[in-house]
Amino acid sequence: MTQRRATGSAFEVAAETHAQAHGLVTLDRNVSCRFGEIDLVLRDRDIVVFAEVRYRSAQRFGGALASVDVRKQRRMIAAAQFYLQSRRALSRAPCRFDVFAIEGDIAEPKIEWIRDAFRVES
Repeated sequence: MTQRRATGSAFEVAAETHAQAHGLVTLDRNVSCRFGEIDLVLRDRDIVVFAEVRYRSAQRFGGALASVDVRKQRRMIAAAQFYLQSRRALSRAPCRFDVFAIEGDIAEPKIEWIRDAFRVES
């Protein structure tokens, strides 16, 4: 595992732990398909939450949150649709897309959790 991937994994664990501390349940991690990857799939009561974890060491170029652009959102939506098609039990559940924007270092990460960060346009 590369250093970059190890760092990313550590921040994904931090985001997952943060979500669990707020009552969410982990359904899946690092779900990959031909459309992209979903870092975390969580359940918030009856809502399926597809979460992107973004880490930036500094605010340059808009920081972690700004890196979840329209292109990334489209890939997440497509991957989420693929995920739901393969899991019929979840296919009718309401869904949302959250972003965990993390800055700082792993010892004391600053986690900004944006619930319902973007929506699927119909």
